[in-house]
Amino acid sequence: MSIQKDATTNSIALSPPEQQFGMNPVKQRETDNYAQEYIKGFVDKWDELIDWDSRAESEGDFFIQALRKHNVRKVLDVATGTGFHSVRLLEAGFEVVSADGSPEMLVKAFANASHRGHILRTVQADWRWLNRDVHGEYDAIICLGNSFTHMFEERDRRKALAEYYAMLKHDGILILDQRNYDRILDDGFSSKHTYYYCGDNVRAAPEHIDDGLARFRYDFPDESSYYLNMFPLRKNYVRRLMQEVGFQNIETFGDFQETYRDEEPDFYIHVAEKSYDSVDGQSDNKEGEVGK
Repeated sequence: MSIQKDATTNSIALSPPEQQFGMNPVKQRETDNYAQEYIKGFVDKWDELIDWDSRAESEGDFFIQALRKHNVRKVLDVATGTGFHSVRLLEAGFEVVSADGSPEMLVKAFANASHRGHILRTVQADWRWLNRDVHGEYDAIICLGNSFTHMFEERDRRKALAEYYAMLKHDGILILDQRNYDRILDDGFSSKHTYYYCGDNVRAAPEHIDDGLARFRYDFPDESSYYLNMFPLRKNYVRRLMQEVGFQNIETFGDFQETYRDEEPDFYIHVAEKSYDSVDGQSDNKEGEVGK
């Protein structure tokens, strides 16, 4: 086992030396398996995959402006990863709490922030029991990096969304992104590789796709390879779940653009409001709601 000391809590986090998917990897379709996927070796290479400088340039200030538009001050980053968005938001003046289900990711995020002169407030938390492990109310929750697709059961997705909803202030917002799995399932995989995965000479592509699994392979310049098993969520399905949990005025952007053709984007970003527009509790039928 690999042993890593958590810089924020002094606890010891253990990860297996190799990723574990069982004898038949395409049969591994359990939400909880993410803990066996983000091993230290993979996490140590994650920043090669996203390339902080290139990613910052590609996404611009999209998330910062979205948060400022809704007068956000306090943000909960529930899929912190190696800390990219938490650090960017701290530097933009937001108050940020950084959560992740992977202790290896939190250790890396804390170190990355420290190297940039910041101290992250980190919490290890499973989204399905977020209120148990993270305290307080937030103006915004962000779940980025295609992270929501680690949930294989609808009950887990609904539970996580309900936890997000409960932790938001009455006028809070949720920002959640996902790959354009509609295009992958319907037309096959192609990627411009310019928005989320910006690293040079790093390849991220599906090794297996069906309606219940997107198994991605990540190849690095040193010839090492790692895998992630994810559920291929369709865009309108995610929007419907958000609405059924209670979110309102769900706007969907394609690769940070408000106007797009469905087949074009690599990623979708959903921005959902908790508050209702009208006093009778029924939101107006705006263009940005479910069905766009």
